[in-house]
Amino acid sequence: MKASVLTVGDEILIGQIVDTNSARIAQWLGEQGLCVCEMRSTGDAQQAITAALDGLFASCDTVIITGGLGPTSDDITKHTLAAYFGASRMVLHEPTLKHLTELLGSRGIALGELNRSQALAPDGCEVLPNLAGTAPGLWLEKDGKLAVALPGVPSEMEYLMANEVAPRLKKRFNTGEIFHKNIITTGIPESTLAEAIAAWENDLPGYLRLAYLPSLSGVKLRLSCHTAAAHPNLASEVAERVRQLQTLIPSHIVGYDNDTLEGAVGRLLKVRGATLSTAESCTGGRLAAIVTAQPGASAYFKGGVVAYANNVKVKALGVLPDDIEKHGAVSQAVVEQMATGARQALQTDFAIATSGVAGPDGGTPQKPVGTVWVAVAAPKRVASYKLNLGGDREQTMQRASYIALNLLRLALIDDSCSS
Repeated sequence: MKASVLTVGDEILIGQIVDTNSARIAQWLGEQGLCVCEMRSTGDAQQAITAALDGLFASCDTVIITGGLGPTSDDITKHTLAAYFGASRMVLHEPTLKHLTELLGSRGIALGELNRSQALAPDGCEVLPNLAGTAPGLWLEKDGKLAVALPGVPSEMEYLMANEVAPRLKKRFNTGEIFHKNIITTGIPESTLAEAIAAWENDLPGYLRLAYLPSLSGVKLRLSCHTAAAHPNLASEVAERVRQLQTLIPSHIVGYDNDTLEGAVGRLLKVRGATLSTAESCTGGRLAAIVTAQPGASAYFKGGVVAYANNVKVKALGVLPDDIEKHGAVSQAVVEQMATGARQALQTDFAIATSGVAGPDGGTPQKPVGTVWVAVAAPKRVASYKLNLGGDREQTMQRASYIALNLLRLALIDDSCSS
């Protein structure tokens, strides 16, 4: 079964916002056994939306649309779909009106005509209740063609896809049982990982498909089977394949399915009853933000110091001014003292430190943009590493944070430095 994704909004075409909805919708569709054959973006114009629908329906029978369902004059997706599917009129959907009245009332907002218009739907369509926001979803069918319109707000789109659209698609297309197993890896580039597991991948049975899903924190490997019901021994087969993978890249696997690197570090700290602090320069607090985004982080994370200026490194972390003068702030000597200083000042078992040149300026021939030093201070020793990350400023800061966090994970696994 094939489907397409259409995002509507001038703000996407001019680069004002990044379209993350398409990727998330494609993921949902894949989990329901539908193949996404095309993605498009178009502006807030009826002619443009109609032309996009004509093109997409030429190669598939299902189009998921996001955007243009709000109450303002540029939100024309609903009226365009009404015309496209031949709806004779717009009708008031009473359950949506009731929801809008209660939702806005709870916020102290009176229901105006613009918000009331969101309760109007093309005659004959199925209205999908949106308990996460104000604009409901729309399910329209004609001559074997299906269009599903969702709000552009990511959280509202997510709610409708999970609670309304995905169950209906599964029932409509009878896609059967879909199986996915995710193996979360870190500390190894995608190309290096592919080479390391090439023989393993080539040995997979035909009904198991492998996907590489890279991110700034690492690479997720996803094993999928779209005919799970036809393979009664699928669970044991996958378990054996994962066991084989564990012998090939043991130090790079941090978890499975919905696990994360920060979650794996948190579990290791909890098991050891250990505490953590951070000292950050180039990452500007991002490392602490990643750690504390993990639920339950208060059990092990005590705090962090963002020592951006050299005098803060000296006064708050005890870095020697002579070492800054001699080696520079981006150096092994300084980052190790930052880690040790944070561990002592905040009285933790472990500390992570970062110092680097995030760019776009500030680089030198000796220390180009993307040069980062990270250090992990453990009970028995301090380890430091020089990174050459390149890339833009935000990516450098994020990648350095995850790499530093992974170095802590390895230190926690290594009894010789953490006991």
